[in-house]
Amino acid sequence: MTPMTPNLKTKNIVIRELQFSDLNDFANYRAVPSVAKYQSWTDYTYDDAVALFESTDYSKFGLESNWYQLAIVDINSDKLIGDLAVHFIQDKQVEIGFTIEPRFQRKGLGYEALSAILDYIFLELKKHRVIAVTDTNNISSCRLLEKAGFRKEAHYVENIFFKGSWGDEYLYAMLGSEYKKTNV
Repeated sequence: MTPMTPNLKTKNIVIRELQFSDLNDFANYRAVPSVAKYQSWTDYTYDDAVALFESTDYSKFGLESNWYQLAIVDINSDKLIGDLAVHFIQDKQVEIGFTIEPRFQRKGLGYEALSAILDYIFLELKKHRVIAVTDTNNISSCRLLEKAGFRKEAHYVENIFFKGSWGDEYLYAMLGSEYKKTNV
């Protein structure tokens, strides 16, 4: 049985399905050069946002090999402030990614969102392992993952040809048993 798409509430945010009404804001912050710098895209358009939205079947949330984009919204206004990508690699392994709109960065909201999704993945879905891959130059992402308790498992040297040059990436990981020991 596939789990339902989460609707997670914290002190400041809600994590929920991306909605059509979010797409303009979603495309706008993803088009900001500082946001796109370490992402797979360079230019992000409203049409890109619509295509992603239309290709996502939330009724199959949790299905192995699929990615799902979740909205991070302000708890009071329902205004989109970022997104979480959740990839169900295998039955017990999940990959995550995150993007926060620049005006909302460095306010603890990324950490709040990451903590909430980890609670959901480990405590509700009972997954064994969560990974995240980030560019080694993306210091903010590395710090956030480390603050959340991820350990750096690998440093891939020039493993990806990215935006015209070879780049390095870190693989971060956390086991459910580690998460329970440190965060519950």
